[in-house]
Amino acid sequence: MKAIQFRIARPTNNLAEVVKFYQQGLGLEVLGKFENHSGYDGVMLGFPDKTYHLEFTQHIDTVPLPKPTKENLTVLYYDNIEEYKKANELLQKTGVTPVEPENPYWKDKSETYEDPDGWRIILFNGVYNP
Repeated sequence: MKAIQFRIARPTNNLAEVVKFYQQGLGLEVLGKFENHSGYDGVMLGFPDKTYHLEFTQHIDTVPLPKPTKENLTVLYYDNIEEYKKANELLQKTGVTPVEPENPYWKDKSETYEDPDGWRIILFNGVYNP
């Protein structure tokens, strides 16, 4: 069995700020969005091939949401050092600064950031090879 697309969806109470972080800070494109769908607004962001993307939804009523741990991670892998550097520069231009990773595995080969909701994003200098 082979799925042809992969989406991770999560709620937020800061939709505009989260979209700005992922769009302006990480260069993801808005692939789609919706407003007032049964009380929800949402935005899908990803890379142009649409194979992998993130969805953020916000209910019309602000609701308490669970806080992420420091090990809730989204990892973006860069196989080119120049692209890795550009990605870090783009994110830091928006005023976001790296944070200390919880797990020492990520030190010295990546940078860790937090989005407006406190979810962690890792920009990794290299590719995953199991």
